[in-house]
Parts: sequence; structure tokens; C-alpha cells
Amino acid sequence: MNASTLLWGILFSSIGLGYFVYGKKQSAIIPLLSGLLLMVVPYFLSSTLLLVIVATALVAAPWFIKI
Repeated sequence: MNASTLLWGILFSSIGLGYFVYGKKQSAIIPLLSGLLLMVVPYFLSSTLLLVIVATALVAAPWFIKI
């Protein structure tokens, strides 16, 4: 694990925390799950490029998936 992976992980985990809190307060399942996944995904991906791609998709998911 290198410094860029750590910094991207911190950034996306922070966004995930915001989504998680928003989803919990609004009782919205998509932001809640997206936030949870954003906080967990950096632990399982060691490739920086793959981390950025997956996390960007998770950040965009609440905007495109409406239930």
C-alpha cells in the first residue's frame, strides 16, 4: 500500500461517512449502502486505479439510482 492509495481511501471513506449519516437520517437505503461500501472498499482494494474507479461509481450511485 502506498501513500496515494491511503489518501484516496481517506477521501472516499470521508465521503462515505457523509453518505452513511445522510442515508440514516433520511431513511434512504441507497445513500446508506453506498456510504457503507465507500467506507469498506478501501480495505479490500490495493490498486489505486481500481479504488478510484469503484469508489467514483459508488459516489455517483445515489444520484442515478432512485428508489
